[in-house]
Amino acid sequence: MTILRVGRTPRPFSASGTYFDGAQAVPSTIELTVDEETKALVGLAETGAEVHWPLVNIREVPDQAGADQMVLQLTDDPVQRIVLTDHSLAPRLPHRRKRPKVTKRAPLFGWAAAALTSVALIIFVLVPVMANQLARFIPPEGERALGQVTLQQIQNALDQTGLNPVPVCENSEGLAALAKMEARLQSALPEPQALTVSVLDHEMINAFALPGNYIVLFRGLIEKAQTPEEVASVFAHEIGHVVSRDPTRHALRSAGSLGVLGLLFGDFAGGAAVLLLAERLIEAQYSQEAESDADLFAHAVLQKAEIAPSALATIFERFRALGGDATPFVAHFLSHPSLGDRIQAARDATPDGFDAVPLLTAQEWRALQNICD
Repeated sequence: MTILRVGRTPRPFSASGTYFDGAQAVPSTIELTVDEETKALVGLAETGAEVHWPLVNIREVPDQAGADQMVLQLTDDPVQRIVLTDHSLAPRLPHRRKRPKVTKRAPLFGWAAAALTSVALIIFVLVPVMANQLARFIPPEGERALGQVTLQQIQNALDQTGLNPVPVCENSEGLAALAKMEARLQSALPEPQALTVSVLDHEMINAFALPGNYIVLFRGLIEKAQTPEEVASVFAHEIGHVVSRDPTRHALRSAGSLGVLGLLFGDFAGGAAVLLLAERLIEAQYSQEAESDADLFAHAVLQKAEIAPSALATIFERFRALGGDATPFVAHFLSHPSLGDRIQAARDATPDGFDAVPLLTAQEWRALQNICD
């Protein structure tokens, strides 16, 4: 006995939906059914517009509002939409979630390459040029505000717990020793600089300059140095960056680049950009020319202050000896392939028989090393 299996007849579909014709922003109600003969979704909108969409060509657009509706479109028409609250049509749409076939890949890759090139040009060419130009017009009070806010962000960023910003060291005897060191360097400057010098209570071997004449030394740097002259040589190097306004240009360049990346990747609030900016300023990678200029500036200031410029070579050598354990500041110097040349230049800047005058007494040097106690 033969049993004949009769094909299951799909249940008739009928529903009301909302139709967008792609030409006007005003939606209209549409009554829909499925034409079983042509296997198409057909309907008549209240505006009189007729639709005839083959089921195989209908795709579902992700519903961004909450996934409680079906948003449909045709594969060959990117603007028309039909919105349904009735999901019973879904089983009748065999390819509703099929991704459209990518055609003409070569132009697509071409546009992608062009977009990447444009972003690269903005970040590496346009932003630096604009930063250099803009730095000339920022008023001193604007630079001071930028430096102050950035220092606060750095203090927060360096805190491992996220609860307490890294404090500024305030031991009175240590501050007096630091002020004496600054006064000695100030006396040798071409023009006096209104510097704000701080020591952060952190083990990082680091020092950097910020916009607005801020110079930041770290406890780790002072502890690693073996003489006050070594600290003074780094101090003088950072003053060179201040005088050249390198920190302001670097901050503007970093902020501009991070702003572009924030727009691309959706950080419109700027939270991540602020943290990255603080990190970029801690690990400031100035150009070889800027580093050489800061070195030459330090050589001249140290010599005029009766401090041997070779102290800069000594602490550079100590950084290099740290090798693989390089902190950001050490890595900054090691990133320049001509470090050996810079060490030799610092030694050459010290004349034979140079009569250096001690910078601090033994007691003052101990006070500076304990400035965070």
